[in-house]
Amino acid sequence: MPLTDLSLAECLALSPDLPEPADLDAFWAGTLAASPPAEPVFRLVDTGLPQVTTYDVTFAGHGGDPVRGWLRLPAGAREPLGCVVEFLGYGRGRGLPHEQLLWSAAGHAHLLMDTRGQGWSAATGDTPDAGAVGGSVPGFLTRGAGGPAEHYYVRLITDAVRAVDAARAHPAVDPARVVVTGISQGGGLALAVAALVPGLAGAMPDVPFLCDIRRGSLIAARPPYTEVAEYLRLHRDDAGALLDTLSHVDAAVLAPRATAPSLFSIAMMDDICPPSTCFAAYHRYGGPKDVRVYEYNGHEGGGAHHQRVQLDWLRALLAS
Repeated sequence: MPLTDLSLAECLALSPDLPEPADLDAFWAGTLAASPPAEPVFRLVDTGLPQVTTYDVTFAGHGGDPVRGWLRLPAGAREPLGCVVEFLGYGRGRGLPHEQLLWSAAGHAHLLMDTRGQGWSAATGDTPDAGAVGGSVPGFLTRGAGGPAEHYYVRLITDAVRAVDAARAHPAVDPARVVVTGISQGGGLALAVAALVPGLAGAMPDVPFLCDIRRGSLIAARPPYTEVAEYLRLHRDDAGALLDTLSHVDAAVLAPRATAPSLFSIAMMDDICPPSTCFAAYHRYGGPKDVRVYEYNGHEGGGAHHQRVQLDWLRALLAS
């Protein structure tokens, strides 16, 4: 796949100045206050895997809606553990309880959050989206185009913030050693959570979506960013209002508020999340940061190769 965006040198030299809504901080403070954390429910599940203890998790997300997840612990862990809270890519649900064992196999607690209203692409989901309003292009970027209070990603980001609270509530988890991560949509959620949740130990966003959404809508060759262009192709007079709404959930706009150490991955031949949009979030990120660039990869990013980088980075981070 050829390069379709800026060169690596141009991406490294970016100095993105993205407009922030005047009400951004007040909006998120009010949104999160309206959906306070509640006591999560952990139900032990028999997966047939004696080396991993798995719980079916239910916690209160946006508007108190029940959100599902899996909490996996290395069997026999005797002290509070560092925890990886993971958010999923576009279309994915939490899947089956015996899947996705990397982080627990490495000795960490692992909370995998289900994604409301998704779960059709590669793994099933169990969390409906009760708050959908208005018309939209199929997908999620224009679901709730009428304003940020109605937007799908406000609900999903709120869920993700409360997933961290749910992880911290389990006695096996050290609340001071929680790291958020995810690929694509999950990477954008990890960035948003890093901006909105104090006291995180780290963030590992991979080829993140939801970054510099306006630019993504102009240059991305494949969905989901193309949903914005498809919507505005008909709703010609609504560009300003929609882009203002989306700026409230743009992870690159929120990124300066993050303070936890971070490890990004970015792929230079990514035609789904163009590298310049990911670099916008990286350059604006407020905390200590590092990045691995995969020059010859598309949206698959670094794959298993990058997982090994993450394992080493996370081990050093949590040990410190």
